[in-house]
Amino acid sequence: MEILTILLYIVGIVLLVILCILGIKLIIAVDKFSSLADNITEKVDSFNGALNIMNKACNGIASVSDSFVFGISNLVSKVLKYLKKKENDSDEM
Repeated sequence: MEILTILLYIVGIVLLVILCILGIKLIIAVDKFSSLADNITEKVDSFNGALNIMNKACNGIASVSDSFVFGISNLVSKVLKYLKKKENDSDEM
C-alpha cells in the first residue's frame, strides 16, 4: 500500500511540473501573440491613413468630373433646346 501512495505522489509531482512548464510556455506564447497583434494594429492604422488620403483624392476627382459632366450635359441640352426652338420657329413661317 505504501508503494502505491508513493507512486501516486510521484505521478502527481510529475504532472504538476508538466503543468507548470506548459503554463510558462502558454504565457510566453500569449506575450508573443500580444506583441504581434500590436504590430499588426500599428500597420493597419498606418494603412488606414494612406487609404483616407486616397479616398479624399478620389472624392475630389469625382467631384470635378461630376461638375464637368454636368456642365457638358447642360450645354448639350441648351443647344438641343435652341435647335428645337429654331426648328419650331421655321415651321411656323
